Amino acid sequence: MAPRHAPRRRLLLAEYGSSPNRLLEVAPDGAPAWEHVPPSICVIFQPLRRGNVLLAYGGKPTGVQEIDRAHRVVWNHESACPQVLGCERLPNGNTLVAEQGPCQAVEVDPRGKVVRTVPLSTSEKPYHLQVRNVHRLPNGNVLAAHEGEGAVREVDPQGRVVWEKTGVENSGDAQRLPNGNTVISCGTQKRVLEVDRDGRTVWEFGERDAPELGIAWVSSIQRLRGGNLLVGNFVRGREGRGVHAFEVTRDKKVVWTYADHQLVKALTTVRALDE
Repeated sequence: MAPRHAPRRRLLLAEYGSSPNRLLEVAPDGAPAWEHVPPSICVIFQPLRRGNVLLAYGGKPTGVQEIDRAHRVVWNHESACPQVLGCERLPNGNTLVAEQGPCQAVEVDPRGKVVRTVPLSTSEKPYHLQVRNVHRLPNGNVLAAHEGEGAVREVDPQGRVVWEKTGVENSGDAQRLPNGNTVISCGTQKRVLEVDRDGRTVWEFGERDAPELGIAWVSSIQRLRGGNLLVGNFVRGREGRGVHAFEVTRDKKVVWTYADHQLVKALTTVRALDE
């Protein structure tokens, strides 16, 4: 029988691959609590205050929208590029949109006006894998994960590369920590990596640390209060095996795992909603 482990937290996840393309909320006891079907492919989202969700949709048209719990679209931005799969709501109320083809981070205000465009550097030519998640840093720069190239780059507002880490296969997300280090989801390398400003590895957790988890593709990361990490494991092609998500401490202790292969086939992004 496929494993079933309750998450012990309220989770929101994006299913993609052989499963229905949907957002799914799971209660701490593992029961489904809410479901939303996006307009097209959705692999990255951001929970907002008051229960709303910001999500990127990658079909035709493509863009970013904010929905409420009644499934109403309360904000929508259609992009002119071929595909958008990453997004972030900024503290000023604007939205950062990860456009592919050309590869760039576009800042859009609540009225839908583009107020800033930052070119992003990647060697990936086909648009589909040019960029995944993007984040605006406190210094005004943009941190972007370039999945196809296997690279993470920080660029200034003019698009000049000021920091990079390469050799991180299928990197779907990278987040700057309060200590200045960067934590990266290293996809098919089956590990989470933390590197310092010089690119040196200071911490990592992966398949070798916990083979019982069945890590196939580290697809998302979330730093929780207290410093633990919530890690998403994308099991497309290995459905029914391994956990979907787990929480791990800095000393590499797995706090809990989530795996329900009857409810979920494969997820890309997972977020704890009680943070």
